[in-house]
Amino acid sequence: MVEWSDSECSTIASVWCKINVDEIGPQALARVLIVYPWTQRYFGAFGNLSSAAAILGNPKVSEHGRTVLNALDKAVKNLGNIKGTYSELSQLHCDKLNVDPDNFRLLADCLTIVVASAFGSALNPAVQATWQKFLSVVVAALSSRYF
Repeated sequence: MVEWSDSECSTIASVWCKINVDEIGPQALARVLIVYPWTQRYFGAFGNLSSAAAILGNPKVSEHGRTVLNALDKAVKNLGNIKGTYSELSQLHCDKLNVDPDNFRLLADCLTIVVASAFGSALNPAVQATWQKFLSVVVAALSSRYF
C-alpha cells in the first residue's frame, strides 16, 4: 500500500481537475499507438491504424482514449485503494484481452508527455514527480493480476 502525503493528494487532485479528458485521452492513446506500433495488435477492431494521420483521425481511438482517461478518475477518488479499485480491470486485461502489462507503463509515459505539453511550466518537476508516482501506482494495480 502506498502512503500519500496531504501535499501529494492535493497535487494529484489539482492536476486531475485541469485535465480535459476529451482532449488528453485521445492524444495519449494515439501517441502510444504511433510511437509503439506493436501496441496496435490489441486494437484490430478499431479499423485503419496504418499511419499517424489514420490513428489521429480514428474515432474509435478517440473514444477509447476518453474511456481510459475517465477510468483514471476512479484512482484519483480512491488513492487509498488503487489496487482494489482496478482489480477487475486488471483481471479483464490479463485473462480476456491478454494485454502485455508493459503497455500500461507505455500509456502512463505517453499520458505524462501529453499532460506536460498541455500544462507547460505548471507541471514543474515536483508536480511531475507526484503525477508520475501516482501513475506508477495505477500501472502496478493494473498489472497486479498478471503476477
